[in-house]
Amino acid sequence: MSAVVGARAARFWLATLILYVVSFSPHLPLGAAENDQLEAGKLLVATDELLDPRFFESVIYLVKHDAEGTVGLIINRPVAKGSIDDLLKGFGAEPSGSQLEVIIHYGGPVSSGHGFLLHSDDKTLDKSIKAPHGLAMTSDIRMIQAIATGTGPRHFLFALGYAGWAPGQLEDEVKANSWLVVPSDNTLVFGTDPGEKRRRAMDKRQIRL
Repeated sequence: MSAVVGARAARFWLATLILYVVSFSPHLPLGAAENDQLEAGKLLVATDELLDPRFFESVIYLVKHDAEGTVGLIINRPVAKGSIDDLLKGFGAEPSGSQLEVIIHYGGPVSSGHGFLLHSDDKTLDKSIKAPHGLAMTSDIRMIQAIATGTGPRHFLFALGYAGWAPGQLEDEVKANSWLVVPSDNTLVFGTDPGEKRRRAMDKRQIRL
């Protein structure tokens, strides 16, 4: 075999091998068109490149993402647990006599003194922000009162504060590899194990054939 023919054969087999790996590997990260498009209803997962302690190992549900900016709630940072009546009193409302306990999450660094409910949209108020997958976000004491009396949404997550980005800011952070963008599902969002939420979110980076 001549040197020219041998070089051509080597290039052919190298190209074939690369094509095989790209086409059939079950654990390659999804491309931008499939998995990392920023939009409401997706999850952000903080990478090791993100050094901001406020978002360390955070998983964020994107409630809103449009030309005005982005709003999301961290869903895996529980900070306290207490009675819903104590929560109502803390916001200046009358207690309901409910025995229900609520987990309070750190939702993000913006408006940290305000409460936000990410919840199923079977119950909404006039100022609730609708999100994909049958979810909504509400910042209104009436929704906490409804939950206390058993007339609220079936699923909910209560957080103090939220995460917010100006237009284009989050896109720059994703390009800098600070965040992974992955699909969401409601069982993950409303799960009770914060470590499990992050693991499941990280698993969504990969193609499952």
